[in-house]
Amino acid sequence: MQDIITNPLFYLVAIPALAIVGISKGGFGGGVAILGVPMLSLIISPVQAAAILLPLLVAMDIVGLVAYRNSYDATVLKLTIPAGILGITIGWATAVYLSEAVIRLIIGGIALAFVMKYWIGDKVEQDAPKPSRAKGFLWGTVAGFTSFISHAGGPPYQIYALPLKLPTLVFAGTTVVFFAIINALKLIPYTMLGAFDTQNLTASAVLLPFAPLSMFMGVKIAKVINQQIFYKVTYFGVFIVSIKLISDGLVTLF
Repeated sequence: MQDIITNPLFYLVAIPALAIVGISKGGFGGGVAILGVPMLSLIISPVQAAAILLPLLVAMDIVGLVAYRNSYDATVLKLTIPAGILGITIGWATAVYLSEAVIRLIIGGIALAFVMKYWIGDKVEQDAPKPSRAKGFLWGTVAGFTSFISHAGGPPYQIYALPLKLPTLVFAGTTVVFFAIINALKLIPYTMLGAFDTQNLTASAVLLPFAPLSMFMGVKIAKVINQQIFYKVTYFGVFIVSIKLISDGLVTLF
């Protein structure tokens, strides 16, 4: 296996990827955080990329939990966290049987349809819906599942959470709490699957200082950005992610 620790190209890709992930998770609901694994996959395997990123995601989540400790929607979390745990369990049980390309196509297609509906759908202002138990369970499960496979839980979660039109800080804080719990629980199956070998853990340790710094930058941005701009940026982020997922899936399949 290539020694990534001494490869300058690894850091040229990994550090910007980590910055994007941290800023996105810290202030933009994690929309473009999904790009972390695809970016690292340009130079290492997706499986190794996911393993290296997970401890860093957990470190970012700790910063986020402190920053948003009083800004979250408990009702949304009660609906989505149990479902997310179920999604992790399903992902763990079926990991060896699933094609990552197909998963990327499905999630990318759903996310793209969601953004298109927002952009070209009914423009009449509607009241935000109340959190739905059925939708929370569905998208929470999908988010847990795709998060386990390739840290791609952002779009499914946002399909449920964005239409609720939560205040900016509450939306960001609820997202942080959800994924902090999901990422922490993912450490168990990742360990049991042997993902944390010496090289991966060393790479995570070398990159660790950049994780809280990028997360802190995202938190600062979220506290000063206009709410309308916030949602426009977030939806655009989901669009970019959906295109990336679809293109990656098609390239892998064909």
